[in-house]
Amino acid sequence: MKRDPAAGGNDSGDSTTRAPGKEGEPYSRHRDARLGTTDKELKAGATAKGSILTGLGIPRHREPPVEVMDPVGGLRNLLPRPCRVLVLLNPRGGKGKALQLFKSHVQPLLAQADVSFRLMLTERRNHARELVRAEELGRWDALVVMSGDGLMHEVVNGLMERPDWETAIRKPLCSLPAGSGNALAASLNHYAGYEQVTNEDLLTNCTLLLCRRQLAPMNLLSLQMVSGLRVYSVLSLAWGFIADVDIESEKFRRLGEMRFTLGTILRLAALRVYRGQLAYLPVERVVSKVPSPALGQQDQQGPVDAHLVPLEEPVPAHWTVVPEQDFVLVLALLHSHLGSEMFAAPMAHCAAGAMHLFYVRAGVSRAMLLRLFLAMEKGRHMECHCPYLVYVPVVAFRLEPKDGKGMFAVDGELVVSEAVQGQVHPNYFWMVSGCMEPQRSLDPQPLPPSQKPPQTPPLGDPF
Repeated sequence: MKRDPAAGGNDSGDSTTRAPGKEGEPYSRHRDARLGTTDKELKAGATAKGSILTGLGIPRHREPPVEVMDPVGGLRNLLPRPCRVLVLLNPRGGKGKALQLFKSHVQPLLAQADVSFRLMLTERRNHARELVRAEELGRWDALVVMSGDGLMHEVVNGLMERPDWETAIRKPLCSLPAGSGNALAASLNHYAGYEQVTNEDLLTNCTLLLCRRQLAPMNLLSLQMVSGLRVYSVLSLAWGFIADVDIESEKFRRLGEMRFTLGTILRLAALRVYRGQLAYLPVERVVSKVPSPALGQQDQQGPVDAHLVPLEEPVPAHWTVVPEQDFVLVLALLHSHLGSEMFAAPMAHCAAGAMHLFYVRAGVSRAMLLRLFLAMEKGRHMECHCPYLVYVPVVAFRLEPKDGKGMFAVDGELVVSEAVQGQVHPNYFWMVSGCMEPQRSLDPQPLPPSQKPPQTPPLGDPF
């Protein structure tokens, strides 16, 4: 998980620009053992050609997006070939080497795969959000986000703030890791069947996914705050220990992924307990609901959260209310990884419309908590059988801090600590992914004609 405060990037860096016209650095080593035949051919071709500038322009011949039958009998959606992408890059993300990595690791593969691009550098926080709100999206086949998870958070929320949000959120997205925490990219790497890797190896794998052009639908988490703020999450909401580590370790961001290890040690030394009320709707109790104006969202932009009631009201009777009110952490997670080396959800891929909910009750020892986090690197923390750790797949949740303590981190970004609730919207946007495992449906609520987003490409069961 990551927070990229420059996630839109610089305080004083380069202005928004196209890619420089220099040749990139020689292509780096990576482990051939984890690459398929097609990937090895792409790698070999890129190595031979070097880094070729791919500029903005309309290719002479463009094949339309196609749907082809998967060997198992389902649909697989693909980007066209050749294709045009807009690359939003945060030059200050992670260790500050994103632009250099783009030239040396990404650009050679894009040239070989007939992917033309325009490169835009973000200059400040929320710059990417502003850019996608104003961009003419019809010029691009996909938006490529090269940074950490915070920049993807900005892009998705910017798309959802557009007047044409229903069509804008259907623009395919691609995550290229260049931050200090790259949980979304690590999850996509995992879904594609690659081994768990970090840094340049992870970047190479995700670039190869873009070159292969395969798309998969992703869940979107809609969050409502008691203040009226609405936020969309592509990865996670964390409260307590994990959020504190994420936000407080920001000053160590130049350490890359090591910042989280250091932050964990420091927070363990001063372990806190957070008081709040947690409730959730388990997957097995989902009742199909049609969105109703009675929810008070008819004048709001964005999808209707059919499973939620106003925060001022008690949760519905079929929800589960956790009796304990003292926690060490609460985590709602949409994907498998919390960081490139934090395999937080090793259980089966969540159904479309569901998310992983973890919480750790107060009383856990520092030694056990450290053991859990160390085991998480390989996804073995559930094997510790910690009686304080609870996991349940859910569709919606509500969390109400009671004493004002503890920070919220949404996709690694700091959010004010106040009562919040959220629900998952299934298969809501497209991402470049090598996902091998289809998400089963929870029979999500049907949308009325006025709420139905355009189906280009169709967002039903994609496989």
